[in-house]
Amino acid sequence: MIRIATTFVTAGAGVAVFMALNVPLPWLLGPIFGCLAAALIGVPLGGIKLLNDSMRTVLGVAVGATLTPPVLASFPAMWPTLLMVPLMIAAIGIIGVPYFQRLCGYSFPTAYYATMPGGLQDMLVFGEEAGADVRTLSLVHATRVLVIVVALPFLLRGIWEADLSNPPGVPATTVPLTELFLMVFCAIAGWQIARRLGMFGASILGPLILTAAVTLAGGLHNRPPAEAIWAAQFFIGMGIGTKYAGITMQEVRRDIVAGLGFCVILIVLTIAFVEVIYAFGLAPGMEALLSFAPGGQAELTVLALIVGADVAFVVAHHILRIFTVILGAPLAAKVFSPAPPG
Repeated sequence: MIRIATTFVTAGAGVAVFMALNVPLPWLLGPIFGCLAAALIGVPLGGIKLLNDSMRTVLGVAVGATLTPPVLASFPAMWPTLLMVPLMIAAIGIIGVPYFQRLCGYSFPTAYYATMPGGLQDMLVFGEEAGADVRTLSLVHATRVLVIVVALPFLLRGIWEADLSNPPGVPATTVPLTELFLMVFCAIAGWQIARRLGMFGASILGPLILTAAVTLAGGLHNRPPAEAIWAAQFFIGMGIGTKYAGITMQEVRRDIVAGLGFCVILIVLTIAFVEVIYAFGLAPGMEALLSFAPGGQAELTVLALIVGADVAFVVAHHILRIFTVILGAPLAAKVFSPAPPG
C-alpha cells in the first residue's frame, strides 16, 4: 500500500509541475516523468494492474463511439497504407535485430523480441518462452514507448501546430446520464467478454467493438467525457514511469542506452514511411505520423483523441501492427533463429 500511495503522490506531483510549467499533455507526461524520476533515484513504486487495465477501457469506448456509418464506409480507402504496416515491421526487424545482437551484444531471442514493436506483455511472454532476458525486454520496450510518447506531442505542435491544450472531450455534466451508464456497461462487459475469449488487447478492443455496435445501433451519440480521458492519461503515464522501478545503473548503461539508440532507428524509419505516404497523397501527414509511430496503442489513441485526428484511421493501423507482430513474431523467430551448434 505504501508503494501504491507513493506512486499516486509522485504521479500527481508530476501533473502539478507540468501544469505549472505549461507543458503540453500534463496528465500524460507529468506522471511519466514524475514516476521515472522517482524510479531512477530508487523510490519504491507500485501500481494496481486491475485499475490500470480498467482505465484503458475508456480509450476503447472513446474509439468505438467514433465508428459511425460514415466512418466505417471510409475503411476500404485505407488499404494502401494498411499494406505498408507489415512492410514497416519487416524493415524494423531487418535493422533492429542486428543492432541489438551485434552492436549491443544481446542473444538472438532477446534481440528479436526487443526489436518487435508489439504489445509489451505479449513480447515478454513470447521472449520468455524463447529464452530471452525478460528484464532487458521490459526496459527496452518501456524506453521505446516513453521516447515515442514524449517526442510526438512536440512534433505535432512544431510541424502541424496542433493544439494540445484542447480538452479531449466535453464535460461529464453535458453527457446524458443514460449514455454515461451505457458507456460504463460497454467498457466493463466488452473488456470481460474479450478477456474470456483470449483476445489480445482485450481492455481496449473489447470495449471498442461493443461500443461500436451500440453506436451503430443508435444508442450512443457522445464520446466519454473529458474527465474520463484525463484519468486514462494519468494511469497510462503512471504505468509507463513505474516500469523503471528497481532499475540499476548497470541497466541504465546497457539497456536504456541500447533502447535510446533503437528509438533513433525507429524515428528515422517512421519519418521515411510518413514521407512516402504524404508524398503520394495516401493520408494527411499528422494521421500518417500517429498511425506509423511504433508507440503503445493506448498512448497513440490518447494523442489522436486530443489533437482531433482521424481516430479510426490511427487505431486501425495500430491494431494491424500489433496483430501482425503477435501472429508473426513467434513464427519468424523460429525461421530466422540461428541454428544450434552441431
